Amino acid sequence: MITTVFGTAAPGFESVRSAFESAFDGKPDMGAALSIRHRGRTVVDLWGGVADERTGEAWTGDTPSVIFSCTKGLSAILAARLVQEGRLDYQAAVTDYWPEFGAAGKEAVRVKDLLAHRSGLSAPREILTTADVVDWSTVTSYLAAQAPLWEPDSGWAYHAITHGWLIGEVVRRITGLTVGEYFEQSVAGPLDADAWIGLPAALSISVAHMQVGSTLAELVLNQAEARRPGRVDWSERAMTLGEAFPAALVGDAVGFNDPRVQEAEIPGAGGISSARALAKIWSATVHETEGVRLLDDPTLREATQVQSEGPPVLDVPGPWPRWGMGFQLDSEARRYLTPSGFGHDGAGGQVAFADPALGVGFAFLTNLMEGIDDFRGTAIIDALRAVLRPGSD
Repeated sequence: MITTVFGTAAPGFESVRSAFESAFDGKPDMGAALSIRHRGRTVVDLWGGVADERTGEAWTGDTPSVIFSCTKGLSAILAARLVQEGRLDYQAAVTDYWPEFGAAGKEAVRVKDLLAHRSGLSAPREILTTADVVDWSTVTSYLAAQAPLWEPDSGWAYHAITHGWLIGEVVRRITGLTVGEYFEQSVAGPLDADAWIGLPAALSISVAHMQVGSTLAELVLNQAEARRPGRVDWSERAMTLGEAFPAALVGDAVGFNDPRVQEAEIPGAGGISSARALAKIWSATVHETEGVRLLDDPTLREATQVQSEGPPVLDVPGPWPRWGMGFQLDSEARRYLTPSGFGHDGAGGQVAFADPALGVGFAFLTNLMEGIDDFRGTAIIDALRAVLRPGSD
């Protein structure tokens, strides 16, 4: 069955539309959307497939979905805005803003260490439950008290979900607002963007149902079979937090399909957005978009300086990403359009980023989550690069 793709692509971007259409090949139950802005103007706005394979509900141009670690990019934007306003210093000790964090040998941890996955708090030492992680004070108090898994700033390892609470609590201490409130006030609201960190319970919208694709299911199974009995797999614990989330992050009304999780503020992975909103936000970080510019050039230069790269302290096979101040930078693990690109991808195939050299804001979202051999987003980025940088490949 061929999935019908709706929406528009500006003249010259036909190959990008073709790459998006190809993402549906062999995936009849998939839903997805692609939105691209170039110098503030929408040049691609496409969608297709099903938002909920259980009911057959169609994906529309405004369908919101869980964006997983793309949320970290939004949290990094919030931190950068506070730096831009002179309210946050990347080099400062975390305890300058969050005094309780200094327990258990973490007195010297800096804000930049939280953002660049260098704090040693990539996973909880104890098992956390869903009830724990939907309560902000429970999880932030736990992280403040926990001894790091390695000496902070001696190396990095991906803080898959804890990242958001760590920088989010700093944001809360500075602004007096929850991270979701500050995001609405400073980013989503001014841009009139349908994006949330913590979906308001009173908001009656239908969020796309996330499903586990075959390659992700195989990856989770292989990882489980490779684990040594009686030994904590800290990379796995970083994703599940013990018992809070399944290894694939979703199930039927479980994990990030659970309404309780969607309503909670989990700024490391729980953001919800439409592709249109996400592309608009990233566009506004590098180019005035609908009258809004979120970050100025000096702020961007500081926020995108490399802080972490190369092999992590945990045994994870390469290629490895590169990190700025919370932003995922261009690398062999995640290619953007040019070396200046920055943003964040997310579990299952989500990709969102900006490119200051080309003035691009980009978002590809899908509810069919695949594993590490998923090239749907990469193929679309490659097609867009060929349009905007002819002869660059």
